[in-house]
Amino acid sequence: MIYEFDGMRPEIDPSAYISESATVLGNVRIAADVYVGPGAIIRGDTPGCPIVIGYGSAIEEGVIIHVGPPSSGCIIGEKVTIAHGAIVHADQVRDCANIGMGATVSLRADIGEYAVVAEGAVVKQGQVIPPRVVVGGAPAKVLRQLEERDLKVWDGTKNWYIGLARKYVTPGVLKRLD
Repeated sequence: MIYEFDGMRPEIDPSAYISESATVLGNVRIAADVYVGPGAIIRGDTPGCPIVIGYGSAIEEGVIIHVGPPSSGCIIGEKVTIAHGAIVHADQVRDCANIGMGATVSLRADIGEYAVVAEGAVVKQGQVIPPRVVVGGAPAKVLRQLEERDLKVWDGTKNWYIGLARKYVTPGVLKRLD
């Protein structure tokens, strides 16, 4: 479901896949080849605080993205994966970052390029996660640096989601049966 809210209307590239059971509301911009799965909620209901989702990102099932004052918005970079059930209130989730299933990324957080926030981790308000690390725990702490082999796996997953988004918007591929 896509909603205008208080004069703020989502801008969605036609190549993006938005599940009919996802909610996209208000001040939201979604780039090309983005996947937004069933039950995701992207709630841009605060003037001056846009939610921007970059090219090729995957917002999996049950994700909640919201932002409000004192933030100036939530910028999600290109080829970001936000996994099932994660909650994101961050200012920045930079290119190729991965937010694990059930993770919480709190207000004004900044997630570095290729950073991995492990499943169930809690990134505190204003916390800065450096690029190319894995963080976990509550509160999130650096567990290790990413290696080149990690980057190859993540790049493969990101390209798979881009292909999936393209497939979902191809006429005749997704058929409702009820």
